[in-house]
Amino acid sequence: MSTRGSPDSIAGNIAQWTLTNAQHTAGGAESQWDRRDITWGVFGVREDAIGSPLGDVSDLDVVELGCGTAYFSARLALRGARPVGVDPTPAQLATALDMQRRTGIVFPLVEAPAELVPLPEASFDLAFSEYGASLWADPQLWVPEAARLLRPGGRLVFLTNSVLAFLCSPDVGMVGETLQRPQFGMYRIHWPDELGTEFHPAHGDWIRLLKANGFDIDDLIELQAPPAAQTHAFYDYVSADWARKWPAEEIWVARKQT
Repeated sequence: MSTRGSPDSIAGNIAQWTLTNAQHTAGGAESQWDRRDITWGVFGVREDAIGSPLGDVSDLDVVELGCGTAYFSARLALRGARPVGVDPTPAQLATALDMQRRTGIVFPLVEAPAELVPLPEASFDLAFSEYGASLWADPQLWVPEAARLLRPGGRLVFLTNSVLAFLCSPDVGMVGETLQRPQFGMYRIHWPDELGTEFHPAHGDWIRLLKANGFDIDDLIELQAPPAAQTHAFYDYVSADWARKWPAEEIWVARKQT
């Protein structure tokens, strides 16, 4: 991969998530807050069903990169973590702040892109992202930021779309059962019906990028939709039936070298 320079995608992604917040996330935020259960992805895969990639977060300093409405950070706060939510979209953070007022679950929120986080280095034990920075920020910029923010031995855990789901995605429509695009050269894409830019490195590119920034890779968890899962009402780009047969999402677990 070559260096992409400044994150020119940020403005478009803020516009995309301002729109998504108005259409979907603001209205559904309350149902996601004030819960202790940890689930991953559009099909709600339980943390304890996949080996608990986050582990025990009690008494940990945690940064969520691309927190959106920060419901995931709220759940970690209820489990004893000290989270900080980072996101570039004011509308998403406004919803998060409203949820803090309603629930009494309060932690710092920082308006910033994951590519350039205004927080001190070596401040956190855990950095994580569930479809935040892991999909919408330039990996060549946010992964070094995660490494900078983590203490030696700190963990990085993030969920994004699987490589296979990306390769089987047409420009418009749902993920199908045939390849739609080449794997060589995959990195970033601007979907025709979206304002923002997504980033989809191949597995080899993720491995090289993580290693180059001082991470050891502990696990790659390819998620399977649970038997009772239904296709998501809003994030309906992939069906639950497809995701029971092939991984639509994947979680990377890495650790900063000491």
